[in-house]
Amino acid sequence: MKNVLVIGAGRIGQCIAQLLSQSGQYQVTIADAVKAALNENCNKQIKKLHLDVHQAKKLKQALVGKDAVLSATSFNENPIIAEAALVAGVSYFDLTEDVATTKAIRVLAKKAKKGQIFMPQCGLAPGFVGILASDISKRFDSVHTLKLRVGALPEFPSNQLMYNLTWSTEGLINEYCNPCEAVKGGKYAELRPLEGHETFSLDGVDFEAFNTSGGLGTLCETLAGQVEDLTYKTIRYPGHRYLMDFLIHGLRLGESKDRRALLKQIFETSIAVTHQDVVIVFVTATGMQQNKLIQLSEYYRVYHGSYDNSDWSAIQITTASSICAVLDMHFQGQLPGKGFVRQEDVCFESYIHNPFCKPYLQGNHRKHRIAQQHAGK
Repeated sequence: MKNVLVIGAGRIGQCIAQLLSQSGQYQVTIADAVKAALNENCNKQIKKLHLDVHQAKKLKQALVGKDAVLSATSFNENPIIAEAALVAGVSYFDLTEDVATTKAIRVLAKKAKKGQIFMPQCGLAPGFVGILASDISKRFDSVHTLKLRVGALPEFPSNQLMYNLTWSTEGLINEYCNPCEAVKGGKYAELRPLEGHETFSLDGVDFEAFNTSGGLGTLCETLAGQVEDLTYKTIRYPGHRYLMDFLIHGLRLGESKDRRALLKQIFETSIAVTHQDVVIVFVTATGMQQNKLIQLSEYYRVYHGSYDNSDWSAIQITTASSICAVLDMHFQGQLPGKGFVRQEDVCFESYIHNPFCKPYLQGNHRKHRIAQQHAGK
């Protein structure tokens, strides 16, 4: 049985700890700086630890005897945890969408010991969507466009934003304010957040999508020169982007750290949290197969509900399932054995059939294979 430490007892961290513990394959300790957060977990099989990661000695002690550490806390604290993991010889996983944080962890990973890996960006996006998109791209002789669209949405939108909080407010603001990586014309590019607005329908429901930061992970680097256009956009209900643009650019709430803190306060005091949500993943690629222009699309829809005898929101279960699956694959020897591991290094077939990914397959999953001849033929 592997011994793992989950740092962060928020909505996602609690779900990660529960899934790992219930599998019977892991001894789990969950840690947090806030004691009240630890009290929310009633699973007696999960050990609890009051821990402030900024206290280096206590963090070092917490990693003794652990086989891996999973960070489900703020992206700002991930480099601290990763550095402690490096010293302790413990493999490291996180959920960050923050580009700068991932770059810092990548530098640390160069000093990894044999059998020790550093794998950031293991959630939904980046994470699941990158593993899926990389797999789809490999089915082509050459790829023209690769579009990744992901949304964590309220099932029953009722306010003017057509949105409820379902995960980290800081992460949400980062996505809406930071530059967005992409590939345009075969070359790396940075796009402005909230731009690139588009509309589409799935199952008779109208959606909009727009540029947001962090969702591509390392795909831009991996596929630069192999794909003509690669973009990631967040899915929302129509009208959301207009109001967010007003808040972030019109009222200038995205300009500085202090202004973003005010935006966070507004969100958390004015927008209700919901556990009644739905996660949508929609990836579409066009390219050449045997001299024909082909389009391939895959579509996943996962609702909140009961998994492994516990009730979870869709964003909790999809994010936690993803990081648990790659952790499990690591211990099964299905990932590179040392250093920095990208999502593209994961075999999608092994990943999606890992027991922890069961919710993705139980959800409303559709595969679309649409073949189109080139217009000139």
